Amino acid sequence: MISESRNRRFLSEINVIPLVDVVLVLLVIFMVTAPMLHRGLDITLPTSSSNNIKAQERLVVTIKPDQTLYLGNETISPIELGAKLREAKAANPLVSVYLRADQTVPYGTVVQVMDEIKGAKIERLGMVTGPKSSEQIERQAVRNAS
Repeated sequence: MISESRNRRFLSEINVIPLVDVVLVLLVIFMVTAPMLHRGLDITLPTSSSNNIKAQERLVVTIKPDQTLYLGNETISPIELGAKLREAKAANPLVSVYLRADQTVPYGTVVQVMDEIKGAKIERLGMVTGPKSSEQIERQAVRNAS
C-alpha cells in the first residue's frame, strides 16, 4: 500500500472547460434578453449640444409624429394627462416631467402639452433632445463664423 500511494500523482490544474461553457451560455442568454428589457417608442428627437439628463425617477411624456400622447409607455388623452400629472404632483411635490416630442410635431401641439404640464403645477419640466451629429456641429460652426 505504501508503494501504491507513492506512485499516485495529484492533478494540481483546475479544469476551466466547464467554467467557460457556463460563461458562454450566460453570455448568449444576456445577449438575447437585453434588447427585450427596454422597449421605447420610436421617434426622431431634435438635437442639442447640451444633452445631460441624469438618471432619476421621472415622468416621461412623449408626442409621436401622429400627435398621439404617451405617459411612460401608455397612450393617454390630453385630459387624462392633466389628471395623471396632478396625481403625481400630489404624491411627490418635486416630480420632474421630461417631454419628448418628434421634431415633425407642430409647435402648437407641443405648447398645448406643456400647458397641461404647467397646469398641473409641475415646475420641473425638461425637454429631451438627441445628441448632435458631427455634420450638424460643423454647419453650426460655419454659421457662427460668418
